[in-house]
Amino acid sequence: MPEIPQGEIVSTYDRYEDAKHAVDVLARASFPVQRISIVGNDVRSVERVTGRLTYGRIALMGALSGAYLGLFLGLLLFIFQPDNAGIFGVFIAAVVIGAGFGMLFGVLSYAMNRNRRDFSSVMQMVATRYDLIVEPDLLHEARRILVESAQK
Repeated sequence: MPEIPQGEIVSTYDRYEDAKHAVDVLARASFPVQRISIVGNDVRSVERVTGRLTYGRIALMGALSGAYLGLFLGLLLFIFQPDNAGIFGVFIAAVVIGAGFGMLFGVLSYAMNRNRRDFSSVMQMVATRYDLIVEPDLLHEARRILVESAQK
């Protein structure tokens, strides 16, 4: 089971990129980075709205996902029947049929669930602060390296 790392806090950052940069600085100084952890605190769920859903957008997304499924099935047919002279036509047909069914199912699903959710979004987990944690015997060395790099 995952456990929260034990150790001492070297420094705290507001952004993950800053904590990652500090680990990069320590790595360049030949610090044993396998003994460092970045711990995110006060984690929050953030849903970023990416756009409005319309029948056209749903149809396009359904067609693309169906085409991928058709592509996969076409590749399977190709693998198991490589001698077939008309395999290219079967491959194209599988992609087109997959896109058609994906579009149909996407639009039907959207029509049945209309007014429940008319937007698309991406869900993220974001921490409000990031602690750089090391084992107690390495605390002073890590702080020294980070202070020296900040002074340059």
